[in-house]
Amino acid sequence: MSESLLKPNERVLSTLNDDGTRRWLKPKLSPGRFWKRRRVVAYALILLYSLLPFIQINGKPAMLFNIVEREFTLFGKTFLPQDTLLFGLFMIMVFLTIFLVTALFGRIWCGWMCPQTVYLEFLYRPIERLFIGAPGRKTPKNFVGLRRVLMYLTYFIISLHLAQTFLSYFVGSSVVNDWIFGSPIDHPVAFIIVAATTGLMMFDFAFFREQVCCVVCPYARLQGALTDQDSLVVTYDQDRGEPRGKKRRTPKPDAEGANSIALPVLGDCIDCTMCVQTCPTGIDIRMGTQLECIGCAQCIDACDDIMDKIGRPRGLIRYSSENAVEHKKQHLLRPRVVIYPIILLLIFAGFVSVLMTKNDSNIWIGREAGLPFYTLPTGEITNQLRTRITNRTDAPITYTISIIEPEGIVLGDGQDTLTVQPGEEASTKFVVIAPPQVFTTSQIHITIRITNNEGFTKDTVFEMKGRTYKETPSDD
Repeated sequence: MSESLLKPNERVLSTLNDDGTRRWLKPKLSPGRFWKRRRVVAYALILLYSLLPFIQINGKPAMLFNIVEREFTLFGKTFLPQDTLLFGLFMIMVFLTIFLVTALFGRIWCGWMCPQTVYLEFLYRPIERLFIGAPGRKTPKNFVGLRRVLMYLTYFIISLHLAQTFLSYFVGSSVVNDWIFGSPIDHPVAFIIVAATTGLMMFDFAFFREQVCCVVCPYARLQGALTDQDSLVVTYDQDRGEPRGKKRRTPKPDAEGANSIALPVLGDCIDCTMCVQTCPTGIDIRMGTQLECIGCAQCIDACDDIMDKIGRPRGLIRYSSENAVEHKKQHLLRPRVVIYPIILLLIFAGFVSVLMTKNDSNIWIGREAGLPFYTLPTGEITNQLRTRITNRTDAPITYTISIIEPEGIVLGDGQDTLTVQPGEEASTKFVVIAPPQVFTTSQIHITIRITNNEGFTKDTVFEMKGRTYKETPSDD
């Protein structure tokens, strides 16, 4: 079979060579105006990402996703498994915000705030340039091996720190500290988790790198559905840049020594490929909007620098919409830009409403399995009930159970209190005892009151079952 038939007409993926092997990218640094702004944002985010699990708000971590204990803490507010509605509304708001931002600004999150991009472009790649030099610069061969060893050692230390930070979001910083500084013999499973996470971080940022954005991340696949022709993305001005070619100061002389005047009229693009060489995902933005573009603006900085050198205006590559570049009518207000905020506002209102009406205690009362009622030798009727109480506060709380009405109905001895630890759920069985004469029918309504020492009170109406009371005729 001919090799030409097997060769694709265009590159399938920017990180692959034509033969399917890995294409290792070493993007050149383009320290322009956008790069300087991204650097400030990146280092601020690195500081935030590193400190967020260690910041305490109301005695709780600012952010903790404790999957094992089924507790989710966001900015000092803990969500328990019983808060499914609240947590669901919160996640819907997060996704709608992402949809809205993407519809307006494309993949601005990926290029400016995503931890993958932030750590790779402003931590790992600078370390690589520090030890083995920037692309195009030769490093003395005698020091290449030693420099690489030192570089990977630095990678390992940083990856260990990232692993600690990452795990702190899920198990808590104090637990991770015990894992790291404790003996592996005392907690071998924890040691394996830390080692595996460190290895994963090392593999990601040292080897896999931009393939996370191009191959793994599902957000790139959603971009096509979330953006439109009016979204603000990194674009190349075809009308201004094409046809591309090298610029000549003077006409090229012909064979007879005369000056030729039949030179082609070229666009502003001089085909220097700097936009390609500086791209962290290896794409050519001149081919149009692509899945791998993360909106980082490095190609904009590189192109602006070239335009300054050849005396042409900046903006050949710029943040713009496809309609604007093609000189079509732009639509600031479009259905998705209007619908997303409306839905977001409604869900936010629902979230606040549920949050404001949520109690610190969840109470459930039900009937125990078995017979609906029992008759004591004394003739009294008993029902066996069970209550489950969830304590949403940060301190242990003692709950008291009592019968409000009707009169004459009491609880079994020693069954009127229950202590529940903070953030936990506890249950207890209690017996309701009623004199037979209160049963004018086979069931009566009783009011069960549960209170605690924090001022909480909840009354529950329950159907107590029994035998309809019939008076025994007197001997008279």
